[in-house]
Amino acid sequence: MALALATVYLVWGSTYLAIRVTDRSMPPLLMSSVRFLIAGAALYAFAARGRARPTRREWLSAAIVGAALLLVGNGGVAWAETRLDSGFAALIVAIIPLYVALFDRLFFGRRLTTPAVVGLVIGFAGVALLVRPGGGNNVGVALILVATTSAWAGGSLYARGASLPSSPLLSASMQMLAASLFLGVAGLIGGEANDIHRDSFAGKPLIAFTYLVLIGSLIAFSAYAWLLKNVRISVVATYAFVNPVVAVALGTLFLNEQIGWSTVVAGAAIVLAVVLIVTAKQRYPEEDEELQSATGQAPAGGGAPRRDPARAGAVRAWRRALPAGARHGPG
Repeated sequence: MALALATVYLVWGSTYLAIRVTDRSMPPLLMSSVRFLIAGAALYAFAARGRARPTRREWLSAAIVGAALLLVGNGGVAWAETRLDSGFAALIVAIIPLYVALFDRLFFGRRLTTPAVVGLVIGFAGVALLVRPGGGNNVGVALILVATTSAWAGGSLYARGASLPSSPLLSASMQMLAASLFLGVAGLIGGEANDIHRDSFAGKPLIAFTYLVLIGSLIAFSAYAWLLKNVRISVVATYAFVNPVVAVALGTLFLNEQIGWSTVVAGAAIVLAVVLIVTAKQRYPEEDEELQSATGQAPAGGGAPRRDPARAGAVRAWRRALPAGARHGPG
């Protein structure tokens, strides 16, 4: 368990550094497209063995989730890091649990506990401090990243009721393959083919790219899938407030990224907010209860309304296997 947790903590925190290194010479969207094509194909070949072929409906759901999580979410990170420091980008992406809690309240009527509400206020105040004008970063790009990060929350909430394979590895591979196509098209439309030069295949960018494929997409996710089956979700969820700290530390150490007082205060506020939301009192639904939010918030007051057996089956399937994008950030 310690090895798997350390892998998720360090690897997912370090993917921001690797993306920043590839962004120096590789076009971000096309790089991400090839990354997910290789990782998705390898994972699909492994996860599909002995299983029935995914249906068209499952492929459609995977494409929708992949578009939200990997095209908009991860593609937004890769594009933004051409203009923002890796640690700064990681702090913005860390607000995903805040978005999930907020959207769950607005669109699904889940009531938030007091710690969760406090976490939302503190977290978005930290974001406002982080992306304020005159803060030393590109405000426009930072705001775009704040917006694209919300796609992860929306895609995660959609995924919990979507028709996806019960295997989390198979579902993740399908999302990667679909997103690879979308990212490739977006990159070509954006003219990124003209940005491919000899320097794109230099030593450091290729090492960083290989790291993203093998370590970031395959090994770390396999460790995470194992954790979900063997460790309490409250323990696994701690990656959400460890990853940004790791990303900031690595960016400072290896890329000489500067950390000002406002970044420290804003980062601390965001991490505190995520801690409050992730560790808020959790109550998971029984087979005949309404599915609760990804942040584990249960409605105040009486029990949840009864559901039919088909809905109960969907709840059980979701609890067994959240898709990859619903679990970790765009790195």
